[in-house]
Amino acid sequence: MHIRAEALILSIRAHGEHGAVVRALTREHGVQPGYVRGGRSRRVRPILQPANLVLGEWRARTEEQLSSLTVELIHSRAPLFAEPLPAAVLDWATVLTTAALPESQPFAMLHDALTGLFEAIEAAPAARGWATALVRYELLLLAELGFGLDLESCVVTGATDDLVFVSPRSGGAVSRAAAGDHAARLFPLPAFLRVGGAADWPNILAGLRITGHFLERDVLVDKRAEALSSRSRLIDRLKRAVA
Repeated sequence: MHIRAEALILSIRAHGEHGAVVRALTREHGVQPGYVRGGRSRRVRPILQPANLVLGEWRARTEEQLSSLTVELIHSRAPLFAEPLPAAVLDWATVLTTAALPESQPFAMLHDALTGLFEAIEAAPAARGWATALVRYELLLLAELGFGLDLESCVVTGATDDLVFVSPRSGGAVSRAAAGDHAARLFPLPAFLRVGGAADWPNILAGLRITGHFLERDVLVDKRAEALSSRSRLIDRLKRAVA
């Protein structure tokens, strides 16, 4: 097995005295794990940072064997970890992607969306500049894994107008008329999730509440502790930043 491709570093785990097992997301080959010899060395450690873009080369004698991996740095995002909010969102996005995606299956749209999120964080470290991209990335991840939300029509009546809620059970949109007395049990549906564009903080947080609910219920079932603690840190920092 031989793969040579650009990749986004997702996770790094120490292995042995000097090495590291690295997972990285490629566009054509999905998440690929590999063993980096000397991955904990002073020379290589700065390259193996979450969200960094690298040129990776994976080699293995069989498909079952953990590949050896060599990396060359293309673009470092390490400076973003000096700021609390960018650090928190980079940590969450890479932890989520590592936990959610099966290895060796291509998810080109997710790769491109994650790249776009990272670029948005670099372009505008203030959270308002990238928060909507994060919500859309989470929505796309749900959809790519088969848990997409249906926000185009009312799950109760089929209506396409006045869709203002989301059912926490079905993930479908609900119109104001259909909600009736059950409105308090539904999630408010922020308009930007359906029509795009910018959003204010109440709508951004409402969007994150929706995606968080379905990620926890449907995707992170067996991997909740680490992933959701990372997300909780991000949400807490966002709330403090906009308070």
